[in-house]
Parts: sequence; C-alpha cells; structure tokens
Amino acid sequence: MRLSLFKNKKGIGITEALVAAAVLGFLYVAVLNLNSGNHQAMLRLRSRDAAVEVAQVVLDSLKKNGLSMLQSSYDADTTFTGLTYKKYWARQYGNDSSAIDYDTELTVFADKNFESDASSLYKEQKVVYAKMVNVKVSWQFNGSTQSINVSDVIR
Repeated sequence: MRLSLFKNKKGIGITEALVAAAVLGFLYVAVLNLNSGNHQAMLRLRSRDAAVEVAQVVLDSLKKNGLSMLQSSYDADTTFTGLTYKKYWARQYGNDSSAIDYDTELTVFADKNFESDASSLYKEQKVVYAKMVNVKVSWQFNGSTQSINVSDVIR
C-alpha cells in the first residue's frame, strides 16, 4: 500500500529543472543586453544635447558682440577653428563624473549674399546688413566622431 502512494506522486525531474534554468539564463542575458543598449542610447542623446547647447552658446555670444565683430570675405566663405568646450556629467553611481570635449568650427558665409545698395546725391554705398554663420560642433563618442551643424543669421 505504501509503495503505490509514492508511485502516484509526480515531481519535477532534474531534466526539467535544467531546461528551466537554461531558459531563465537566456532571458537574463537578453534583458542585460537590452539594458546596455538603452544606456548607450541615453549617453548618445545626452552628448548630442550638450553639443546643441555648445552651439547655442557660440551663436549667442556672436549675437551679443554683433555683426562688426565677424570677419568675412566679400565673395568667399571664411572658416575659423573655435574653442574646445568640456562638459561634465555626474555618474549615476558613486561620486565619479564623465567628461566630453566639444570642438567648435565657425563658418561665416560670403558677404555678397547680405548686401544692400544705398545711394544719395553724393555717394553710392554698399552696406552689409547681416551675415550668415554656421557652427559645427564635433565630439568623440564610442570611437567615432559625431557632429552637428547649427546655422543662424547675425544682424
């Protein structure tokens, strides 16, 4: 009688337990890869947002200083290598911080695009009333060079 009680009881065998452990292991690795990809995407977006901020700082300083501070040629574009900006971020864990260097390049387009003719009885005069500028911000991310371009008109 006792022997028949144990024969009717079924449990989980070693094979089922190993298969379940293997499936859970694959799922764990998949979740880790997904988390790593999300972290890389977040870092890429954060570095791009900082590059847009650097470009805006350069454009704001040009607008503040005005049109007369921009040297340019009448019929050719003029390119200047700008400053290097360093941005810091606090890391999520610990007291560490990470930093990225942003290099800037400023292109002032030819003056002939923004020129007006003014004349009087005594003199004819050409006036440059605005200049178009392009700010290129570049930085290193995961071994490749990333860059953005922001253009604006300085009056």
